[in-house]
This record gives sequence, structure tokens and C-alpha cells, in this order.
Amino acid sequence: MNQTQTSELNPTREDFAALLEETMGAESLQEGSVIKGKVVAIEKDLAVIDVGLKTEGRVPLKEFGLPGSDTAVSIGDDVEVYLERVENAMGEAMLSREKARREESWVRLEEKFNADEKVEGVIFNRVKGGFTVDLDGAVAFLPGSQVDIRPVRDIGPLMNTPQPFQILKMDRRRGNIVVSRRSVLEETRAEQRSEIVARLEEGQVTEGVVKNITDYGAFIDLGGIDGLLHVTDMAWRRVNHPSEILNVGDTVKVQIVRINSETQRISLGMKQLESDPWDGIEAKYPVDTRIKGTVTNITDYGAFVELESGVEGLIHVSEMSWTKKNIHPGKIVSTSQEVEVQVLEVDPQKRRISLGLKQTQENPWSAFVASHSKGTEVEGAVRNITEFGLFIGLDSGVDGMVHLSDLDWNRSGEEALKDYKKGDIVKAVVLEADAEKERISLGVKQLGGDPMDSASDLRKGARVTCEITGVKENGLEVKLADSGMSSFIRRSDLARERSDQRTDRFAAGEKIDAAITQIDKATRKVSVSIKALEIAEEKAAVKQYGSTDSGASLGDILGAALDKAKDGDEEVEVEVEAEAEAKPAKAKKAAATKKAKASDESGEAEEKSTSEAGDGKADAEEAAEASDT
Repeated sequence: MNQTQTSELNPTREDFAALLEETMGAESLQEGSVIKGKVVAIEKDLAVIDVGLKTEGRVPLKEFGLPGSDTAVSIGDDVEVYLERVENAMGEAMLSREKARREESWVRLEEKFNADEKVEGVIFNRVKGGFTVDLDGAVAFLPGSQVDIRPVRDIGPLMNTPQPFQILKMDRRRGNIVVSRRSVLEETRAEQRSEIVARLEEGQVTEGVVKNITDYGAFIDLGGIDGLLHVTDMAWRRVNHPSEILNVGDTVKVQIVRINSETQRISLGMKQLESDPWDGIEAKYPVDTRIKGTVTNITDYGAFVELESGVEGLIHVSEMSWTKKNIHPGKIVSTSQEVEVQVLEVDPQKRRISLGLKQTQENPWSAFVASHSKGTEVEGAVRNITEFGLFIGLDSGVDGMVHLSDLDWNRSGEEALKDYKKGDIVKAVVLEADAEKERISLGVKQLGGDPMDSASDLRKGARVTCEITGVKENGLEVKLADSGMSSFIRRSDLARERSDQRTDRFAAGEKIDAAITQIDKATRKVSVSIKALEIAEEKAAVKQYGSTDSGASLGDILGAALDKAKDGDEEVEVEVEAEAEAKPAKAKKAAATKKAKASDESGEAEEKSTSEAGDGKADAEEAAEASDT
């Protein structure tokens, strides 16, 4: 017996280990891997699987079926299972058909994901934010936004039904797969749209079904592609909302207005199938024609009136009323109201018709001008007060304006305006009326006549009586008793003596006399002076006392002559000072010359009077001596 035969009859421990390793390597039973096995028995809801080495494991039958399908496994079938552990506490192998399928699916899905291919799966459960999809053993997440192109209210018909999906994201380490059904539908739809768009032409008439209605129009299904029917293309008339004409599900005939080949958007129209009511619109509605229509819409700038189906005109707010300005059109007309209007302008290119409502009514401005000539007295309530005058309501609803300059003859407009308030009844005189400009000018001060007319009787130097209306620091405000005109006496004109030129000597309501120093009709100004009156009175007294016919004695005459000469100097000085104050420097030089001349004349008069006085004295002495004798 040789050595080899001896070794086979008496194997060593090393031989046994080598044989065991060879057997295990052949079967490649490694935990965490997918191995093949055979179904040897079925016990209730478990399948007994032999994976070799006299090792068996049990797998639930539900792991052999796909979601939504029946379990399909029987005794003798060869299956692939995932070996989690070779032996558990019961001495059985821990197997999983679901994990085996998942491992197989991951390999297959990664290949399709890299190749950007579609995969087939089944939606079998709803979770937060979406749904779970079985991709032949691998579970993926389907977001709710990726179910369909449009939001789906009922997902029931899509559950447990095999359908294609597109893998968006895969993460094997985390076991995360995200799929989309929407991208598959969009791709399919894009292909269909391209085919349908290729068959359609602009101007073509076709039928479609109303799929959806929005505020701006309706989407029409043309058999696989949607077209937009805008609200302005539904009818020639004004349509406030598409629901006035269409309902979801209605079958309508439309015309293809425009096709955008780049975006594959289709614009549809319904009104294009009808004749355009704007054809020959100028002949239908000549300018100045009066017609009746119905108010369809009211805006801030006017009201739209339907003249016929599909033809509307606009009444601008400025053409609604002769007298009501800056008022909302809704306060003049109302929706669905029938009104009579006049055609003002027709523009067929812009498809616009301008209408007027006030033109069908009598013009109150023309009526007022016809019945109120210039100078007519009117009466009305103050409607508004502005910085430039009063607005007074007159007959027929028109307003007249009294400018500030026409409120009072003597006071400023701003001061006179304070006497009026809204609602006051005011009388005035029509100064000017223009119906085209819708303007009526009134005057209040013209009711009493112009005080300057009575001032024509006054003359410079005349004595007048004045009533003090106000005492100011720099003078007195006075009113002339005869004419009623106002004037102002400066402080320097209150008295001849400087010490008497105080305003506290006077009081409001007191009457004083003064002399007129200036009358200027251009500026409507009359100047008066108390000082000038005093000078004039002294001058008159000198003339009276200096007269030989007065019956005065010789001494009185001599004194009067001296006073006359003295007062004459002062009178000249006063006149010179007055002229110097009123004239520029050139006048001052002339006044100085006049004063010097007057001084010389005064000296001569004094010498003459002294000589005459001496002669008189000598005659008197001779008469006295004669009497004594």
C-alpha cells in the first residue's frame, strides 16, 4: 500500500479544512450577497428555500409578488434571495426575496439612469408630500408636483397600475430614488404637439372642447394640444368675463389666429368667424348724429355706451354735463341705462367713437348769455372761495366769478375777501359773459358806482371833512365825507408844528378838516393834509389883516404887515418843504432858489414897512403939536 492510499484512508485535519473551504467557495455563501435557492416547500404564508449545504430559510410569500399583483411562486422554482445571515438561533438561514429584488433593481436602475432611459413602476402608497413607487423591488419617491402636468385631484385611477417614470435622482448610499411621471407626459405631449402643430395653419377653422376658463380667456383642447381663446377674441362686443359665453365642456368652433412655432402656443378666435360690425362705421354713425344706446361700463374717465352688438363708444367725463365738473361718471349715468348721445368723432382705424351726452341738452351758458347782457344785476350764493376771488351760483346751474379786484373800490381784494363765506347771498353785476369759454365775470363793487366819479368835483387845495377810520403809528386812515373815498394822512401832515404831529391826539370816529394836496385818477388816490390846511388858513388871515379896507388902526396895519411879511416867509418855506418832499433832487434845487428869492423880497418889504412906519410916526407928532397949540 503506497503513501497516497494511506492518506486517503486516514485524512488529516488539514485535509478536512481544505475540502470544507473548497465546498464553501464553490457555493459562495457570503452574508450580504444575493444567492440562488430552490423552493422546497410552502407552509401557510411562508416559502421554504434550500440554498445548499443543507441550509434552509423561510421567506414570506408576499415578498415574491409585485405590488398590485398576486403571489407567483411554487415548489421547485429557482429563486434568488438575499442572504442576511448564514444561520440564526434556530439554525436556519435568514433570507429575503425583497432585498434580493432591490439589489437587482438598483443595478438595473443605475444603468438606465446613466443612459437617461425611462423605467416602469407602480404607484402603491401615499406618503407626505407625494407617493411611493415600486420599481421592480426598489422603492422610489414620487413628489406630488411630478404626478401630472396639471394638478390631479383624484389619484385613484393611477394607483397599482404599471406606467413609465423618469428617474430624477439616485443616491445608493442613502437608498434614495426620486422619479417623475410628469416629465414623461411632457415629453410625450411635446411629440404630439409637434405633430398636431404641423397639421394646423393660421386661419384654419376647427372645433375644440373648452378645457379650462380663466379671467383672461379659455383654454380649448384641439385634440391633444391646447389653444388660448382670449376674452377679447370671443365676441365683437365687450365681454367682462369668459363665463358669460362659455362653460367647461362646451364644444366650440374657433379659428386659428396665430401659431408660435418656437413656443408651440396657439391663439384662437371666435369673433373672427363673424362679420366685423366696424366695417363702414363712418357711414352708419355720421358726426353730430343723435342716437340711443345702453351704458355697458363705467370708469373713472367716462362711460362706454353700446350702440349695437360689437360697437361701443365712449362718453368722456368732460362731455357728460355742462355744469358738473370733476364728478365721477357713476353719479351721472348708471350701468344698463339707456341714454341719448351725440356722435362727436369716429376713428375706424383705432375703432373708437367719441360720444357726447351734454350736447343733447340745452347749453345753460348760452341761455345765460342770451338772457343776461352786460351790466345786468344778478344774485346768487357763494359756492366757493379761492385765493383769486369768489364763485357765485347763478341761474341754470352755471357759476360766475368775482375777481379780487372787483370786490371793493377802496380796500384791497384780500381784505375785502374776508367779509364773505360759503352760502352767503351776494348781489353782483355782469361784467362779461362768454358761452364758448364757459366763463362769466361778475363785479360787486360796480353796484355802488365808482367813487372817483364824485371826486371829479374835488380840486387841489379844497377843504374837505374826513372821518378817522383808523389810527396808525405812522398816520391816520380817513374817509372823505362827501365822496366816501379812503385816504391816508401821513404823520408829517398832521400839524404844522412838529410837536403836534402825534397820532395819539386823534381817535377813530373823530371828524377832522384837511386840505386836498393831490388827486391821481390813474391810481385812484386822493391825498389830504391837515398841515396844508393850517398853512392855507394862516395865509388867508394875513391877507385879511393886511387889507386897508378892514378898518384896522395904523398900529394893527403895521403889525399885520410885519406878520404878513413874517408869515409870508414861513408860507414860502412850507411850500418849498412840501415841494422838496414830493420832488427829486432837481426840484430841491429849484425850491432853494425860490426860498432865497422870497427871503430877499421879505427884506425889502420889511424895510419899506419900517420907512412907512417912520413917516407915519412923524406925521403923528406934527399933528399932536398942532393940537397942543
